Amino acid sequence: MQPSPEQSPHHAYPDHWEADVVLRDGGTARIRPITTDDADRLVSFYEQVSDESKYYRFFAPYPRLSAKDVHRFTHHDYVDRVGLAVTVGGEFIATVRYDRINEQGRPASAPADEAEVAFLVQDAHQGRGVASALLEHIAAVARERGIRRFAAEVLPANNKMIKVFRDAGYTQQRSFEDGSVHLTLDLEPTAESMAVQRAREHRAEARSVQRLLAPGSVAVIGAGRTPGGVGRTVLRNLLGAGFTGRTYAVNSAFAADQTTIDGVPAHRSLGEIGEPVDLAVVAVPAGRVPEAVADCGEHGVQGLVVLSAGYAEWGAEGRERQRELVRQARSYGMRIIGPNAFGIINNSEAVRLNASLAPERPASGRIGLFTQSGAIGIALLSGLYRRGAGLSTFISAGNRADISGNDFLQYWYEDPDTDVALLYLESLGNPRKFTRLARRIAAVKPVVVVKGARHSGSTPPGHAVPVSRIPDATVSALMRQAGVIRVDTVTEMVDAGLLLADQPLPAGGRVAILGNSESLGLLTYDACLAEGLRPRPPIDLTTAATPQDFRDALAEALADDGCDAVVVTAIPWVGENGEAESGDGEVLATALHAAAAAGPAKPVTVVHVEIGGLAEALAAATSTVAQQRPAPASPGVAAAGRPAGAPSGHRAAGSAADPALAPGTETPGTRTRGTGAPGTVVTGTVGTAAGDQALAPEAPAPRAVGRIPAYPAAERAVRALAEAVRYAQWRRQAAVPGKVPEFLDDTIDEPAAAALIDALLGPDPDPRGRPLEHDEARELLACYGITVRPTLPATGPDEAVAAAAQLGYPVALKTTAPHLRHRADLGGVRLDLAGESALRRAYGELTDLLGKPAELRPVVQSMAPRGVDTVVRAAIDPAAGAVLSFGLAGAPSELLGDTAHRLVPATDRDAAELIRSIRAAPVLFGWRGSAPVDTAALEELLLRVSRLVDDHPEVVSIALEPVVVATHGLTVLGASVRLSPPPARTDLGPRRLSNY
Repeated sequence: MQPSPEQSPHHAYPDHWEADVVLRDGGTARIRPITTDDADRLVSFYEQVSDESKYYRFFAPYPRLSAKDVHRFTHHDYVDRVGLAVTVGGEFIATVRYDRINEQGRPASAPADEAEVAFLVQDAHQGRGVASALLEHIAAVARERGIRRFAAEVLPANNKMIKVFRDAGYTQQRSFEDGSVHLTLDLEPTAESMAVQRAREHRAEARSVQRLLAPGSVAVIGAGRTPGGVGRTVLRNLLGAGFTGRTYAVNSAFAADQTTIDGVPAHRSLGEIGEPVDLAVVAVPAGRVPEAVADCGEHGVQGLVVLSAGYAEWGAEGRERQRELVRQARSYGMRIIGPNAFGIINNSEAVRLNASLAPERPASGRIGLFTQSGAIGIALLSGLYRRGAGLSTFISAGNRADISGNDFLQYWYEDPDTDVALLYLESLGNPRKFTRLARRIAAVKPVVVVKGARHSGSTPPGHAVPVSRIPDATVSALMRQAGVIRVDTVTEMVDAGLLLADQPLPAGGRVAILGNSESLGLLTYDACLAEGLRPRPPIDLTTAATPQDFRDALAEALADDGCDAVVVTAIPWVGENGEAESGDGEVLATALHAAAAAGPAKPVTVVHVEIGGLAEALAAATSTVAQQRPAPASPGVAAAGRPAGAPSGHRAAGSAADPALAPGTETPGTRTRGTGAPGTVVTGTVGTAAGDQALAPEAPAPRAVGRIPAYPAAERAVRALAEAVRYAQWRRQAAVPGKVPEFLDDTIDEPAAAALIDALLGPDPDPRGRPLEHDEARELLACYGITVRPTLPATGPDEAVAAAAQLGYPVALKTTAPHLRHRADLGGVRLDLAGESALRRAYGELTDLLGKPAELRPVVQSMAPRGVDTVVRAAIDPAAGAVLSFGLAGAPSELLGDTAHRLVPATDRDAAELIRSIRAAPVLFGWRGSAPVDTAALEELLLRVSRLVDDHPEVVSIALEPVVVATHGLTVLGASVRLSPPPARTDLGPRRLSNY
């Protein structure tokens, strides 16, 4: 909302302060600056506030605002006096104001850095988290205007407001003066304030999704008068699924005397219903959607599923129509799935919602599925149905103009009905937030992602996302750092999802292979090796093997402590007449289920070739077996590997409490070969987060055996198993987070670096930034303990000789021209020049071959100890944030894309993984008999670069090339650094929904 011309002209209206937020109950509201045009809204708002709330605000009875009050509260300079309002439906529901004050508490201007703050929330909206959201935004505004502290006077009886300040997480002081509580808040964000903010964000966004997935009533707007059409199809699907709430059909074209359609009440508008409607499914032409949205907003609908097409996927006009749709819905406090959506499904027996175009509600299961494409959603539903898999929830978000995959990650984190999250994404609207949320949920539940549009370099139609410069390989590496299982195809996503949903996580990569086909066993063995697993020699049961033979072999493999997972291969039996028989797949499935039920909890997969009924029978989970339950942790203490209060997570093989137990560790419910009588449950001592607790040999509880996933090819089964192995390893490591070594603090001078950066950028920095000269880069890097070997210019042979004399022989002569930098293959580098004659000869060859000295810009540098040439880089991507990269120097690594990446800030574990995750890593560890290099020094360098970029966002890129890593120590021979005004960090600001 722009101010009128009479608004203070010397301070422009700060439209970047406008924000949509999700409140505690899942509804939305808009926060914006108050302008002179808001006088009537302010008066109307104040009239709806109770006398008690007015008393708490003004410390005295204050029934109405005077004209002077209204003028004061609507006229701001947006610097020393700022007012923000929260609006729903265009009307105020809350306000906050700050006034800058001096040490005596009187009105002041900068450089005074304290302000008095006061809130007022309409009684009907108290308890929705409105004041907490306002505090986050007014604090961010104050920091922007140079205010560092808030002061507030609160009556002791105003417990709600005191709690808002107390729970914000800011450093604060409190005193009791003159009958009121005096609070002072330091506005600098703290770890606690960020944790509070993100916890509130999680609760609000999860609640907003829950309101959509578990409505008490649904209205289908656009249900046709005759069978067929989108709206009528959704209505039919709602009824067919047995939705437990109330259902209504709405169409303005219904005849006045038409009261029902398909057995549900029919109405011409929402207003005729006369009861609250929680969810509206909009299935009308795009031109009529605004009318439908307004009708929903005016009658208290909580959320919308917009199936209508004709939005951003249709070009510029459609994009503007989509922006207006989101703007309109949020103004009423509603969230949107869509537009151009396929719909949503919730299989909870308490809801049974199928508000989608899918004709059949999929079976109930433990998989949550989100897709940005309706066509892919249809394919996934069909594929999961064929393979007997079940879903907890399904969402096809279409253009995902509002609700996105991030919101559903918030919901699935605590959803007790979802064990695995599958996402098909064509774009990442907020990559930093996605990575943060995915890391948290992956610590308790697997997240499997397929990223479409990986190589097109364009955003799918209808998706508004920030521009990212990082390649897809980097995106994949960053996802894996966050624990996300990134796969290439939807088939691989389903394969991995089936295994993760119904089988325990493997304790390691040791795989037993057994079956009735030697050839199929060998194919499986090769596939395991290709995926980095450790397969044991296949056990050939021969083609004469019976289901009982399979059961016995599987039971033995599961009982073997040297086995972490089993792949069963099966082909049709050969009858006495020599013809292949499909056999009874149900009999074999029963045998495999029985063996899996009786053995330790280890993942089992089946590779089969044309055995009728096997896959279907394996998909039925019916077996149970006695399994010792772990003792409960002490009150308030979570199981190891997850934070207190986190949801119960995915099952880990060998442990129900500690995912970090080493392979082969005996745990309750595990049978060990040669120990005890057959079928005996071995009990022992298990480490938990509350300490070691002995489990008494009490009566065991039954363990349900999940579906055993079946695959038509060995490669698919092994690939899914390998993803589970890698994910389980990540889970074990994530249970003990990495850290930044304390020794770095003793050798880092952060204030000196900050002062140098300010001086280099100057008072009016170029928004495009500037590259640093060699000596400037050396000085900045030295503040963080990074020494760059000096170079001296060599404008001619004599200058080169003088430089070498100063540095000491042997030396290197190299060009620094951009087109020749680091290109030894083009002849721009001469090494090991031991004396003056060799140097002069090299200088002549260089200039004769490549050009004049002015073009080449040659320099002289002393030689470094021999080692492996590497490259360390860090750069800030506008979408993903700061990224740290590592690889070997040279054309082969660049050509093959052999570079590893991690998000900044990096921990000691990240640094260690970074240098070990490139394909050429063996070169650093003694490949072909060479001496291993000093990887500890390399890890330290990576941590220093990470700290520099994290501490100073003005450092937008660093490249250290080459970094020669020797057997002892390393040498940085070249460095380039670029500074720029720091980009906006939306992930550190107050909560806000993405802009439309």
